[in-house]
Amino acid sequence: MERNFVSTVTVQRLQAGEDRLRVLLLQGLEGDTTAYQAFLQAMGAHLRAFFKRRMASLPDDIEDLVQETLLALHNQRHTYHRDQPITAWVHAIARYKLIDLFRARGSRESLHEPLEDDLQVFAASDTDASDARRDLGRLLEQLPDHQRLPIVHMKLEGLSVIETAAATGMSESAVKVGVHRGLKALAALIGLKEPKP
Repeated sequence: MERNFVSTVTVQRLQAGEDRLRVLLLQGLEGDTTAYQAFLQAMGAHLRAFFKRRMASLPDDIEDLVQETLLALHNQRHTYHRDQPITAWVHAIARYKLIDLFRARGSRESLHEPLEDDLQVFAASDTDASDARRDLGRLLEQLPDHQRLPIVHMKLEGLSVIETAAATGMSESAVKVGVHRGLKALAALIGLKEPKP
């Protein structure tokens, strides 16, 4: 009983934190510079924790990536839809920046981590996770099969390139291309620009 209370309190605290960030962002979008600065500062702390979990082998790059992501959030603030969960929007930008860093470092295997593990920047409640999965599902439905299926099998189900090729009947090369182009298409659907190489 005590354990359930602790987890309920933790979930409520996380939800309150996410709600606070959303309110600060919306106030910032309305011109409140103090609220916007508070949003960026709080988001910086969340992003540091998010990247630390994924970049244990690159600790020197974490702060640079946090700053790049905050700059991208600022530059893309006009793409935030007020009815959208803030986690989905922030995660898409943070994930894109992380992939861009791995690409620049030539670490292509890191692109094949399951997305489901990364769906929550804030480790929020089950409701938020289901909202994020629903939103991701709607976006994926807009992709053609040759892009959608490799993403679903590799990023959501965690299958390897070889396993995905066997499951879809595609060649390994076609699977890799499908994932790459599918991720670019998803980024375009949510309003992110393709980064310059």
